[in-house]
Amino acid sequence: MEDQKTPDLVLFFVVVTLLVIGLIMILSASSIRSLKLYGDSYYLFKHQLIWAIIGIIAMIFFMNVDYHIYLKYGKLIILITIIGLFLVLIPGVGRVAGGARRWIDLGPIGIQPSELAKLAIIIYFAQYVTTKPDRISSFKRGIVPPLIILGLVFGLILKEPDLGTAVTVAGIFFVMLFASGSRLSHLFLLITASIPLIIFFILSEDYRRKRLFAFLDPWADPLDTGYHIIQSLLALGSGGIFGIGLGKSRQKFLYLPEPGTDFIFAVLGEEMGLIGTMLVLFLFFMFAWRGLKIALSAPDTFGTMMAVGLTFMVIIQAFINIGVVTASMPVTGITLPFISYGGTSLVIMLSGVGILLNISRHILE
Repeated sequence: MEDQKTPDLVLFFVVVTLLVIGLIMILSASSIRSLKLYGDSYYLFKHQLIWAIIGIIAMIFFMNVDYHIYLKYGKLIILITIIGLFLVLIPGVGRVAGGARRWIDLGPIGIQPSELAKLAIIIYFAQYVTTKPDRISSFKRGIVPPLIILGLVFGLILKEPDLGTAVTVAGIFFVMLFASGSRLSHLFLLITASIPLIIFFILSEDYRRKRLFAFLDPWADPLDTGYHIIQSLLALGSGGIFGIGLGKSRQKFLYLPEPGTDFIFAVLGEEMGLIGTMLVLFLFFMFAWRGLKIALSAPDTFGTMMAVGLTFMVIIQAFINIGVVTASMPVTGITLPFISYGGTSLVIMLSGVGILLNISRHILE
């Protein structure tokens, strides 16, 4: 086997910086909620710290595993993921929390199959493009087969329900489809066909309709459907340019829903101001730059497709989360990569970064 080079250190330090910012913000943002729910203001922070350590170990492990090994297991990984997505919907197997059935309890920890789905769809489609490169220009023979798999995964995640993760998985697929060299006419057809489906998914559930109307005019129902958006904007607005100070957030005192998860970016903006939010945006921009640089320099199609998918797994999710927090998109529950509280999400993200770093060790000079 060829000697592997030094991994992309810029990407490594960008991720570590985001992770440190996340731990600091969770220590602040989740303290009141932790005290109220568990009687310990450090409870959620300590759990996230443990998950961060596990995630770093996973990142270093996957950074040292030749990424070509996944070429053999794309179908197996997607099959295991689909089974997990089915299992989570079974009463007594899947755990319900916050009105959604997304977790499978394995002893003291809970696993989210929908988080694994992001990584699984990347490996599966990268394998598909690599092993069947001649089919990708054909809609029927090349695009329809993986589209069926995507539809199954999307539908199962939506059933939980988890629209944010479902949209993220679909977004990753479409970006990889574009990167694979699919015809623009086929992509245009898929996007055109998806628009009425998205409208249907939004209007088919009462709570999604309310979120859409709240996004259009949050002040029409400020104490219910518009509450999340209004409190988030109040947090961001009160932060100003320099913030009110680390640990001094007022919105985390049970005003802002989910201050340590979906809306942690709002607390960050309140405490660290525009400077802090721009720093985080800059770090995600750096992540995108280094990830795409790795994709363009990868030695083979499989490496390129994997790098594109792994890069956009992070960027699409960050885009959706920040879009929701800034009232640029309708509210949907999804975490901010490396920063929000969430064990499975963090470990999967860091594992994906580990694979991306391994690809960088094989790049062509």
